[in-house]
Amino acid sequence: MTDEILDVDLLAFETGSGAQRRAVVDGVTRSLATGFVYTSHDVSDDLLDTAYAMLREFFEKSAEEKQTATAAGASGQTGYTGLLVETAASSDKPDWKEMLNWSTPIVEGHPLKRKFTAAYPDQVLPEAIVPGITQVLYTFHDTIADLQRRFLRVIAEGIGCHETFFDDMVQDGPTLTRAIRYPAMSELDVALGADGEPGHVWAGAHADINLITALPRSTAPGLQVEVNGEWQDAIPPDGGVIVNTGLMLERLTNGTIPSGWHRVVAAPGYEGERYSVVQFCHPRPWTILNPVSTCCTPETPQRYSAISAADALDEVLYEINLVETARRVG
Repeated sequence: MTDEILDVDLLAFETGSGAQRRAVVDGVTRSLATGFVYTSHDVSDDLLDTAYAMLREFFEKSAEEKQTATAAGASGQTGYTGLLVETAASSDKPDWKEMLNWSTPIVEGHPLKRKFTAAYPDQVLPEAIVPGITQVLYTFHDTIADLQRRFLRVIAEGIGCHETFFDDMVQDGPTLTRAIRYPAMSELDVALGADGEPGHVWAGAHADINLITALPRSTAPGLQVEVNGEWQDAIPPDGGVIVNTGLMLERLTNGTIPSGWHRVVAAPGYEGERYSVVQFCHPRPWTILNPVSTCCTPETPQRYSAISAADALDEVLYEINLVETARRVG
């Protein structure tokens, strides 16, 4: 194993020789000891440029205009979430960020939507104030979701399963894309006033709840990964996507693949803002998260009991302060 985040080539896994495929699987397996890995990809720069530009246009609107994209009762699963709301489960200080959340709708009569209404809310996007943004963001979501599905095939082989192990699990899952604006830290002083409590950062230390998370681009440094008790910057090669692991994957792999513990903090002296767009790859809510047999041995006995993906998500949404009717932090 390694305490460094490695760079791998997803396309070599998909189109390379058997030896190249095995090298990618080995690299991913070793790198995910940190909970993080970098990968090449085939997402077009044009799509990334267009999506990020339209999202910046949205976040530059007035607070009143952005509030029109709020989805009441959605617990952050679609629409706009304002500043100082989401809070890392490890903290009682809300994060200094604002967000726009979305996913591609599934058909109205789908059993997943009928059974898990909260996981599949009607989408709320700011089409009225940024014309054309809806189609761009749906295309972005589907493109990154496909990238994550493909990357899970590498992970599946790494844990001794067939490469298609996750395919059915994530089909029509409530995968969520989140655009995040982290304002300059100097703006926090204005927002809280002179007597504001210290301790707020862009995003407090946390692990994601889902299977894996993809970050194709950020506009400034700030993402840090905890490895062996120390924080190190996560800086991918130019054009690389950052992939990190979540709590659901840790449970499924019996801890063989740990969840990537991370935070987002402004570098000392950095006075600007930061934009990033992340996507959380989720299994279908009725998935039972029980450790796979390949990860349970006499040397590594089963550590986790079974829980549904829906229940695991509900608990974390409360812990990170996104349940509007039951805020953990006021």
